[in-house]
Amino acid sequence: MEPIIFTKNLTKKFGDFIAVNNISFSVEKGEIFGFLGANGAGKTTAMKMLCGLLVPTSGLGKVAGYDISTQSDSIKRRIGYMSQKFSLYEDLTVRENMQFFGGIYGLRNKEIQKKIEYYHDLWSNNEMFDGLVGSLPLGWKQKVAFATAMMHDPDIVFLDEPTGGVDPIVRRQFWELIYKASDQGTTIFVTTHYMDEAEYCNRVSIMVDGEIAAMDSPKNLKIAYHTDTMDDVFYQLARKAQRSETV
Repeated sequence: MEPIIFTKNLTKKFGDFIAVNNISFSVEKGEIFGFLGANGAGKTTAMKMLCGLLVPTSGLGKVAGYDISTQSDSIKRRIGYMSQKFSLYEDLTVRENMQFFGGIYGLRNKEIQKKIEYYHDLWSNNEMFDGLVGSLPLGWKQKVAFATAMMHDPDIVFLDEPTGGVDPIVRRQFWELIYKASDQGTTIFVTTHYMDEAEYCNRVSIMVDGEIAAMDSPKNLKIAYHTDTMDDVFYQLARKAQRSETV
């Protein structure tokens, strides 16, 4: 089966600055793939290219079978995206946000209502659906943002540091949603600063100065770097970084 994400020598330059330098990797359907790196490593730029938001300077890339250089509109219809800032309308209710985003994704009203009913049954706090998003705790905002990103059953969902700022219990609950989506065949491409979350991924890559410095399962990386924690693996690699620009 063809990988759901494929890159070969993918490069992005801004003038003389090489933000992403010849990265090559692939991600399989249903895989939870961690994309790690300190600020300035190039992971944000790489993710933007995969989402069709930036055109590569050189190299190849395909997402859901579409070329990232020439078929960005097709890619955008096949992916979901959740940013750190959650991209929700705080003056709308949870139900209204889901209806709005479902409409943007081109879903029929019947399909939107089916999705709303699914999350209504999944979450025990059902009164929440008719409350304003702005009044929700941070953890619930994250869950709602994830739900809106999944409204159209995307092939891949890109999560950009989705659990920043919440306690470990809420982070674990959020990862249960990720596992459920992965079990149903959705590929998860996630960036995170929490190395304990890297343990939850099937594989992780670690970028340093625009290049992929290491990529494997958490277990194999810990063996290769002679340590018991992903924190130490990350530290051993990230301390070699020479640049600090956020890209």
